[in-house]
Amino acid sequence: MHEQTTRIAAIVPCHNEEITVAKVVGDLKAAVPGLTVYVYDNCSSDRTSQRAAEAGAIVRKENVPGKGNVVRRAFADIDADIYVMIDGDDTYEAAHLPDMIDTLISGPYDHVLGVRQDNQETTSYRPGHEAGNKMFNRLTGWLFGSEVSDMLSGYRVFSRRFVKSFPAISRRFEIETELTVHTMSLRLPTTEVAVDFRDRPDGSESKLSTVKDGLHILGLISALVRHERPRLFYGTLTVVLAALSLVFGLPVVWEFWQTGLVPRFPTAILAAALMGLAFLLGSVGLTLDGLRRARRETSRLAYLSLPAVTGRPVSQRQTPGQTGPADREFSAPEAEIFADAARLKPSQQVRARFAS
Repeated sequence: MHEQTTRIAAIVPCHNEEITVAKVVGDLKAAVPGLTVYVYDNCSSDRTSQRAAEAGAIVRKENVPGKGNVVRRAFADIDADIYVMIDGDDTYEAAHLPDMIDTLISGPYDHVLGVRQDNQETTSYRPGHEAGNKMFNRLTGWLFGSEVSDMLSGYRVFSRRFVKSFPAISRRFEIETELTVHTMSLRLPTTEVAVDFRDRPDGSESKLSTVKDGLHILGLISALVRHERPRLFYGTLTVVLAALSLVFGLPVVWEFWQTGLVPRFPTAILAAALMGLAFLLGSVGLTLDGLRRARRETSRLAYLSLPAVTGRPVSQRQTPGQTGPADREFSAPEAEIFADAARLKPSQQVRARFAS
């Protein structure tokens, strides 16, 4: 994959972002010349699409509400070598994008996470959002065995093979959690880059709900643990049910050992049912773990079918209109020498070189 064929696409999900979207598009294009910006208008009731088109973006519409639906659609429709995902609310600093892309290429990595650094005196985080983010970071890291500093960040850079192997089942803002868990479950090469994070401009309102979206994220984590760590999920249930069975059943067994009678039949039946259910859930966990392994191997093979990202770092690329050594103009004598050399056969070129 050569520099001239490296296609970089920026995906900007938007819902009622007419105040900020033009600046976001302009900043992205200024940061990475030649970048193609796709703005996905997700059920906006204002002039988001018009502002984005005026700024030079390719505007597409996703009529199913939710950021997860936008990402799912964009990942399926857009064909590129490097993908950028950034929110349209102008809270992320686009100037960090060249560093993130260069980091992806130099690794090479499949995922670069922009970790938000608040450099303002007035914090850009709501207290509830910051506390929830830290809690989810620790919980996800513990459940999936890999540390992450900012799993809810909406500023990321991906390789093509990451995007085309990502299932995208989320509907709303929990899409960032799914992206993080996908990286962990397939053990994809990933790294983090610190990025500036700032407040929304005046007149722009956040679409996040601390409690509602937090519950969505917690539900998704639970579902992903059930699918990606079935032995842990069902094993925990097995241990809990088996322990309850012993708590209820041991006194009954001891009483039978002493008297030869079972006076508490309902307790005995409950204990036996709990133990049977524990064994059943344990078997389900082992079966699903085998299916998960086969599914993960299939995902890994699909991932490996695509090449790793390569190319020249953004900092070393020529901006439009800039000329390099291959593009400079030659003087008339130099041009005549090169023209004569081109007409000679290879063997004649070698003799002529030694003769000179």
